[in-house]
Order: sequence, then structure tokens, then C-alpha cells
Amino acid sequence: MTLREIYEKAVLTGIENDPRGKEVVLKDLEATKKRYEEMKEEEKEFFDKESLTNPYSDTRILHGTGQEEIRGILAGIDIEVGEVILADHLRSKGRRVDLILAHHPEGMAFANLYDVMRIQADILGRFGVPINIAEDLMDKRISEVERRLMPVNHNRAVDAARLLDIPFVCFHTPADNMVATYLQKLFDEKKPYRISDVIDLLMEIPEYRDAKKIGAGPKILIGSEKRKAGKIFVDMTGGTEGSKDIFQSLTSSGVNTIVAMHLSEEHRKEAEKNHLNVVIAGHIASDNLGLNLLLDSILDDAVDVLECSGFKRFRHS
Repeated sequence: MTLREIYEKAVLTGIENDPRGKEVVLKDLEATKKRYEEMKEEEKEFFDKESLTNPYSDTRILHGTGQEEIRGILAGIDIEVGEVILADHLRSKGRRVDLILAHHPEGMAFANLYDVMRIQADILGRFGVPINIAEDLMDKRISEVERRLMPVNHNRAVDAARLLDIPFVCFHTPADNMVATYLQKLFDEKKPYRISDVIDLLMEIPEYRDAKKIGAGPKILIGSEKRKAGKIFVDMTGGTEGSKDIFQSLTSSGVNTIVAMHLSEEHRKEAEKNHLNVVIAGHIASDNLGLNLLLDSILDDAVDVLECSGFKRFRHS
């Protein structure tokens, strides 16, 4: 497989598993194309043309032509300069590393992470939150995240990969879409009655069982095992944490339990104030599940995957 083939399959798989629904994603792509066509020529110079076919700004080929033949991948949750040097060292020892694959974005994909947060408003809308409230609250939160990312030195790992000439790609939202859709479907079908049943379902999944062994498994953050789960909202895609002010609207729309990767202390206090149950499935475990589901869908058997930086390969198909 070529790098471009792997990348394009990841994007298409992310679209097919987008919690908003494929129709919404395609409408967004059409709007992007229209905006590009209406731009002045001098503005087009700085436009990211990948966004015409890829709706996820946090998923990009960071280094490479796309024509490279990929037979060996070094995959990790976080790829920084150390992991890039590790890839080069492995190559010097005879291991085949044709591509470094990160889950969390680097380079321009990290700089533009805030843009994918708009996904969250549409997901909230599907759970009954009025879209005007969801979009208003998310706009404020997106601005906060954009300001926080502005001073970051985004390109360090990308520069290292460029100097060592190792192809580098990151798949963030497509993988997060996979885990969000997978778990939401699981809970919708199994209908766990109590919070203890939610935990039991998570513990049947190898990524969460493995995380439990190292003290990073699922935990109840708010509520107790005996509480009824009710309507469950899986909150695991859309860049990073949304607005802390959204919990009241979720409660009003009938959500009883949130299953999330992580929750900041500020967000926890607001969720508790609004009487929501919260189960933290685990950040890295959930990232593992999403990335494994994505790799199951896009890689053929000829591609070997080396694990690093918190990633562990489990096959689900």
C-alpha cells in the first residue's frame, strides 16, 4: 500500500463512521468547496487544499510525497521527537519502518485541531440539545482552544521526521470517530441497566482490560455502580473537551450518563452540578481502541505494525 492510499482510506473510513452521519459531513465538504471557489486568487495560496476532500483538519500527511510504499509502520498515540529518533534507530538495526503513524496530531494538524471541534455541536444536536445552544457554546470553547494553541511549537516532531526523511502521518478524528461510534452502538444495543453494567461492557473489550492491568482502566467519576445508567452519551470525538456549560442542556435533553475518555476538574464540577453520571473509559485505552478499529479497516495483511508510545495492537476483525 502507498502512504496516500492509507491516508485516503483512513479519511473515508472516518467519514463512514462519523457520529454526525455521512450526509452532514458531505454537506460540510460542499460548503468548503464553495468557499474555496469564491476566494480571491491571493487567498487561495494559503488555503489547505486537503480540506476539500478531508473534513478533519487534525488528520494529515505531515511528511512524505504520498507515493511511498508502506510495508512497516511504527505506530504510537503520541509521536514526538523521541519517537522519530526511535524510528531512525530501529531502521539502523534492520527493522523496516516506512512510516511513522501518530494518533494525536502534530504540525499543522495540531495547529488546526480547534477546527474539528465544530463536530461536537452536530453530535449534541443528535442527542436533543438545540443546535443554536450547541453551536453558541461550542463557538466560545473553540476560540479558547485556538488561543491556547497559538503559542505552541507545533512542528518539532515534523521537522525531525523531515531531517531524517521518514514519512509521517497522523490520524486523530477518524480514529476517535471509530471508538465513539463503536461504543455508542454497543450501549444502544445492549442497553446497560446500571452503571456497573456499563463498566462490565467496557471490560469485555481488550483495550480496556489491558489498561486495567496498569491502573488506567475504566472508572466511575461521578455516580456509583448501583445508579441506573439511563440514556448514555458517548463523548469521544471532536478534537478535545467541549464547553463546560453544555451539561445543563444534556440533562434537559434526557441524557443520564456520559461515557468519556477524560474530563477536566472544571468540567467534572459542572457535570456533577447537573446530576449526570460520568464514566471515564480511559484516554489512552480509548485512543487504542479507536486506532485499532481504524487500522483493521484500512491496512492489509502485508503491512507490519510496530507498537510504541502507549499504543498496543489488538485486532477486532
